[in-house]
This record gives sequence, C-alpha cells and structure tokens, in this order.
Amino acid sequence: MIRIKDIKIREEINDKEVINIVCRKYKLNIDDVVKWSIYRKSIDARNKNDIFYVYTIDLEIKDYKSLNQNKYKNIEFFTEKELLKLDVNRKSNKRPVIIGAGPAGLFAALKLIEYGITPIIIEQGKKVEDRKRDIDEFFLTGKLNITSNIQFGEGGAGTFSDGKIVTGISNPYCREVLKTFCRFGAPEQIMYVNKPHIGTDNLIKIISNMRNYILSNGGEFLFENKVKDFEIVDGKITAVTCNTRIETDAVILAIGHSARDTFEKLYELGIKMDRKNFSVGVRIEHKQEMINRSQYSDNTKLKLPPAEYKLVYHGKKRTCYTFCMCPGGEVVASSSEYNTIVTNGMSRFARDGVNANSALLVNVTPEDFGGTSPLEGIYFQKKLEESAFILGGSNYFAPVQRVKDFLDNKCSEKLGNIIPTYKPGIKLSNLNEILPKFVSDTLKEGILYFDKKITGFATDDAVLTGVETRSSSPVTITRNSSYMSNIYGLYPCGEGAGYAGGIMSAAVDGINCAIAVMKN
Repeated sequence: MIRIKDIKIREEINDKEVINIVCRKYKLNIDDVVKWSIYRKSIDARNKNDIFYVYTIDLEIKDYKSLNQNKYKNIEFFTEKELLKLDVNRKSNKRPVIIGAGPAGLFAALKLIEYGITPIIIEQGKKVEDRKRDIDEFFLTGKLNITSNIQFGEGGAGTFSDGKIVTGISNPYCREVLKTFCRFGAPEQIMYVNKPHIGTDNLIKIISNMRNYILSNGGEFLFENKVKDFEIVDGKITAVTCNTRIETDAVILAIGHSARDTFEKLYELGIKMDRKNFSVGVRIEHKQEMINRSQYSDNTKLKLPPAEYKLVYHGKKRTCYTFCMCPGGEVVASSSEYNTIVTNGMSRFARDGVNANSALLVNVTPEDFGGTSPLEGIYFQKKLEESAFILGGSNYFAPVQRVKDFLDNKCSEKLGNIIPTYKPGIKLSNLNEILPKFVSDTLKEGILYFDKKITGFATDDAVLTGVETRSSSPVTITRNSSYMSNIYGLYPCGEGAGYAGGIMSAAVDGINCAIAVMKN
C-alpha cells in the first residue's frame, strides 16, 4: 500500500473526488488504481486568508514503481497490519457478567462474542429507545426517572452527547472501535476526519443495532435490573445479585462515573479504590455563527463544518479548560438523582443548532474536598449539584447567568441575544453564590484569557449554565496488570472505574478487559 500525505485542497469537492486530483498531480492512470481510501482529513485554518483541507490517502496501484518515492517526500510505502487472533485460555462454563451497557460494557460484550463467549449484560436503565422517551419527558415536564436519564441506560452517558470519538490514547484497538461503529451504522467519515463525532441521533440507532447483534449471538441483556450485591468467597467473585442471583467467576464492572450507590456498595465490601482529581464548572453558550467567524473568518469560500475550539488557561494555582465542546448543540439536563442539577452538552450529527456550547471547567484535587474516605469526591460533587438545584428554583430549572454579570458578581436580571438551550427551564441567578471561590475566580480568569484566543468568547451576553460536575469519575477502582481489582475475577472497567475519559477510551478499555477475562 502507498500512503500519500499532505494533499492540500482549496476547492469544495466531494471526498470521492480526491483520487482524481491525486492522479492528476502524481501523473497516475486512474485505471491503475486497484483500491483507495481516505486515511485522514483535517482543516488547516491557521491562516484565515488561506483555509484549506488536508488529506492523507492510502491507495494500491498496479505499478507502484511509477511513483518515485524519492521525488515526493510525502509518499511512503507500508503494509496493513491485521490484529492478531487471541489465544483464549478461559475454561470456565460460567458466563461472564458485564455490569453497565455503556461503551465499555458493549464493546467488552462484542469482543467476548467474537470468541464464542456469551456474556450477561446487566443495566439498571432501559433500552435506548425507551430511555430517549424518558429523557424527552424530563426535558418537557421536569419529571426525572433516576434510572433512565442522560447518565443511565443503554449506551451510557455518551449516547446523549456530541458522540465524540476522539481520544488522546494510542492503541491499535482505536481503529477497531471506529470500524465497529461503522459496521453498526455510523457515517463512514468517522474513519478519517480529524475530530470524528457520531451525534446523538445516529448513536441511538447504532446502540440498538449493537444490542440486536449481541442478542442474536447468544448474549443476554437484563434491563431495568440494578446490581444490589456482590458475593465474594475467599477473595474471589462468585455471584452478583440484581433482580435475580447470577453465579459467575468474572464480572466486568463498567458502571460509569455516576453510579454512586454502586461505588458505596463496593467500598463497603472492601474493594480497593482511591480518590482522584476531577473537574467542575459550568456550561458556556455562544452563537455558533460567532465561533465560525472567529475560527474561520468570512473570507473562505469552502463550505466548512461548524467550528470547534479547545482552550486551556494555566493560572497560578489552577487550570481552566474547555471540555466536550458541542458545535451547533444544546445544554442538556443530566441529573440522575432527585433534587440535583447536572449539565452536559449534546449535538446531533449535523450540528445544526443556533448555539455552540462547551463545558468550562476548573481542576479539583482531593485536598479540596478533604475527609479520608475515597468517596469524598462524590460528596463534593453532590453538594454542588444540590446547591444548583436550590438556586434554580428547586424544580429542575437550571441557574443561568450572563458572562458580564458573572464577571461583575451580580445576579442576571435579563438575557441578551443568546438564548439558553437548557430544558426544562432556566432561572436567572448568580452562579458565584454556589461555586467554590477558587472555581469562580479561575473561571473568570479563564474566560478573559480565552477571549484573546476566540474573539467574542467573553461577550457580555454569553450564557453560563450551572453546574457541570460529571466530566470524569471522582474515584479510581484499583486494578492490577491483569485488569483485576483486589477481588479475583472483578474487572474495574471504563470511565467509572477511572480508566477512560470518553467513548473511544471507554470502548478500548472494555475490549482490554474482555481480553483479560479470556486470558485468565
């Protein structure tokens, strides 16, 4: 195979037309191309007067010698590597149990089924279609279902987000995850765009397709089943109890970062866990049109996708950063416990909403929440969420504030030209009243700093919605090199266990835990 990098395209074309441009540039006969594919596509917008697409393509041609590698430094030859088949050592006749049907749990199940092992997946929430109805009702009426919401249910928290599948990890299974998403209905472009996303609208269908495939291959789902207890004998897992008792010797614990009562049960049973750093803050909304103008300018003739941003401010004591930016999206009510307010961001695949939103977060360390229990971070989060609930009017309306009023430390009395997207409703407030001072001070510094990077970021009418507390798990469930906790056969997995930070890394961790189950 031949990989050609750094192909600059300054015209609006269909992705399928790239091969014609490449053939013309490198004097190749299109009929000699056996096969080709786009490996990477990104946008170079560093020079606002010259914005262009950058492609990398892979192709196979009949006469590869016709390409002079020495003449073109952006050409390299390579051989596609297939992932090796695994040697399965598992001899047990007991079925593995997976707790949680988020990306970690689902990809663990898919990997087990690939090797003929049929797991039981326990999920306290509902099927994704039923879950969506509960979420829609919450947005409409403020009636919260504490087991079927943005956090809990088939597909996990990432299903009702922007569906980002970007990651900082480098792992051969990353491409397998992308291919699997495509196999179950994701747009093909996720294989090559620089910052792929699937969108909530697509994920709902994809998760349903995954479930049907797992069922058709012998897997079993127990929806609306909450794990209540774990049986441990001589340091080994022997059974789990939900609505029924299930004997097993392998449990993949993919519970997500919001399963607080399960964390408490695990701690009670002596499963080792540690406190960890996480972040809290707010959601910030701007007009997407303004973000586009700042990132792209008005000079380009290309039909560019809604612009994104990722910003970091390093203060003297704290860091402020943007997280899970949702172009053309909305801020969504993400509570999973009564009398709390939690926010997140969500986008459809088209990202065609009027507003852009992003989490605006400040790092929190164990020293900030004190105490000695590994669960202290959970209590810190919950206190913030309960304070936001009261500030919002104790009816699941979220407290919101204009950026100017936040900077001036005064309650907002009116909105400007940016209308909050949060449902079921909002209440004008002063978020300084509930945020820890070190958080609000660092947010203010960050907002003003980010305005130097994106013109208009600190515009008076930008809207802050509180609070964002679930960016990552507040605990790490300790595991060894065999992916097991201090209890033999119990495999802490994914974001909730502290080993992932998004859909991609959670899915990869699910695959790795499934492999560990098969090896042991």
